[in-house]
Amino acid sequence: MLPFFTQDHARLQAQARSWTDKHLFATHGNEDLEQRARTLVRHFGAAGFLKHAVPKQFGGVQEKVEARALCILREELARGDALADTMFALQGLGSYPIALTGNDEQKRRYLPKVASGAAIAAFAITEPEAGSDVASLQMTALRQGEQFVLNGTKRFISNAGIADFYVVFASTEPEKKAKGVSAFIVDATTPGLAVTEKTQLLSPHPIGVLKFTDCIVPQGALLGTEGDGLKIALETLDLLRCSVGAAAVGFAQRALEEAIRYSKARRQFGRAIGEFQGIEFKLADMATELEAARLLVYQAAWAHDVGNSDAKQKSSMAKYYATEAAQRIVDQALQIHGGSGLIAGSIMERLYRDVRALRIYEGTSEIQKVVIARGLLK
Repeated sequence: MLPFFTQDHARLQAQARSWTDKHLFATHGNEDLEQRARTLVRHFGAAGFLKHAVPKQFGGVQEKVEARALCILREELARGDALADTMFALQGLGSYPIALTGNDEQKRRYLPKVASGAAIAAFAITEPEAGSDVASLQMTALRQGEQFVLNGTKRFISNAGIADFYVVFASTEPEKKAKGVSAFIVDATTPGLAVTEKTQLLSPHPIGVLKFTDCIVPQGALLGTEGDGLKIALETLDLLRCSVGAAAVGFAQRALEEAIRYSKARRQFGRAIGEFQGIEFKLADMATELEAARLLVYQAAWAHDVGNSDAKQKSSMAKYYATEAAQRIVDQALQIHGGSGLIAGSIMERLYRDVRALRIYEGTSEIQKVVIARGLLK
């Protein structure tokens, strides 16, 4: 890691590891999911973690949001708890479009609240008929004088129902297709915006369907200029993509730790199962894949931070490899646990559910392959 880290990064990693061990390894009890999600955001604000999601001028740490810091935090939080990782990531995903293209008024209104944990952010792009093909958005935002009228449906929107504001992507000029998409900041209390469905996922977090019905927002809600929406969305995803790989590394690290612990404690045929070559080989494969994934992730984050021309391709490689490798590592860790890994509520059962979504959201593994191949063929 040393080639990619400064001393500040090392200190942040140590702080995040200590905080995670203290706060996220405890039993969560029967606390309501949405309440726990809100509580986590407040805790992240108090710990100073969310300062890494916004620029220094608006309450952050660095002059600009840094991919390496986001990756460090996501790896450590994911190692402790999937919901913690998700809630931290969404603060970055929902606020970065404002940091990227917002005017001073927009930045001052929203970013300090994100940094302190006082406001919960959300990113609303996916629709029933627009997933990987984000250029096929059907939601409209038609201009009426000094305001826009939003109509349409957004699906699989994380933080639906608990967010204080949403960055929403809609078509201001439908005839232009991808070039006619614009981005807006929509406060959760805006008339015409409703959460019509809460979605239950394999790995639970607050997520649902947003319905916009003649939802009126002022000119001041527009991010950047009309037609900038797809560019804003893609630049945001470019920053966050390698951090998804970091979360995968965090899940895989926890799975390896649990597998090693179990291999030492579980005895069969008169000895610890870790003494059998079959288990040793599994552990060796898991550890090697984990290190390869971690190096790819932090190389990609470093490339983004220093402005390398191939940063986008490296991020896709990191996201693709790390999420696929984490799936394999978690699967092998569960295999080592045998029947104990199948018990509902056990750490291995949770990890098995938690890791699966990472190969889908923010660009499926198949989409990452397309990005990598096109970069090679240019």
